[in-house]
Amino acid sequence: MATPCNQASPPRVYSITDVNGKSVDVTITSEISVNNITFTYLVLSTATGDGSGTQIEAYIGAFNKYGDYGDLLGQVITSQNEIDFSPHWEDYVEPSEGEHAPVEYYSDPWPTAEELIDFYLDEVEDVEPYGSDTIDLNGVDQDLGPFYRNGELEIYNSSSTNVTLTLTGTVYITGDTVIGSTNKGFTLDLNNQTIFVASNSSNPQKALWIGGKCTIRGPGVVIAVGDIYFEPNMDAGVSDPIFVFSVSGITNVQPGGDFYGAIAGSVEVDLQPGTSVNYPTEGGWYDDLNFLIGIKKLDYRIDSWEVIQQ
Repeated sequence: MATPCNQASPPRVYSITDVNGKSVDVTITSEISVNNITFTYLVLSTATGDGSGTQIEAYIGAFNKYGDYGDLLGQVITSQNEIDFSPHWEDYVEPSEGEHAPVEYYSDPWPTAEELIDFYLDEVEDVEPYGSDTIDLNGVDQDLGPFYRNGELEIYNSSSTNVTLTLTGTVYITGDTVIGSTNKGFTLDLNNQTIFVASNSSNPQKALWIGGKCTIRGPGVVIAVGDIYFEPNMDAGVSDPIFVFSVSGITNVQPGGDFYGAIAGSVEVDLQPGTSVNYPTEGGWYDDLNFLIGIKKLDYRIDSWEVIQQ
């Protein structure tokens, strides 16, 4: 259905020849425009036939379903609150000042849980829900994704054989999630994909815990609505960075190795001796990440409607 682009555009008019034995004439007129982004339309649908007529008058609002949050990845660490650093943090956060340095009390747009849920749920809407609360790699290399789990989930390797779990699409989990905190070691290859945990659990319960039995490899995105405890071994360098983001909770960062990428949330940084948090030196490093970058999507709602008998 074509719609007028703005208030200056002429109405769009078309007809449907047979709806329950009646002819329907439809006229769409632009009613209001806000910053050339959100439009409201007046839709008049007039059905005639059998000597009678009915008109439906509806006002349709257009709004941003989700926005572009690429600016959130412009610094090594970002928080809407104060950042809790370990002592002498300037020695292990790069850069510690100037461009891309940590930003406290970030006031630019911040995505809501609802936006992210809507965005990532679209990517798994055709996936059969996973029926178990565990994934045991059991010494076998595996691919995962697109993947949907409605509930809690634990991913681990019960075998002494170090294997790789490679993401091949979005991994969406609604409940608290634990990856690599028990059993034997394995590698998690994000493969430019996203892990999204919709749980909003907070201290002491964590929405997402990536433990020291897991070696994580980028590039990719790790998001939870609630608290994240991020302590994997790192197999990621400047060319394969990771974005770790707690939407409304604490991002506690204690990786076993140098971290490259960006971290956001109410951030607590407590690194092991000799490790560091680094912002990638390559420009545009996050352009291909599966996040709300360079994307805006409009949706529509019926603000009001009325049936008029003629």
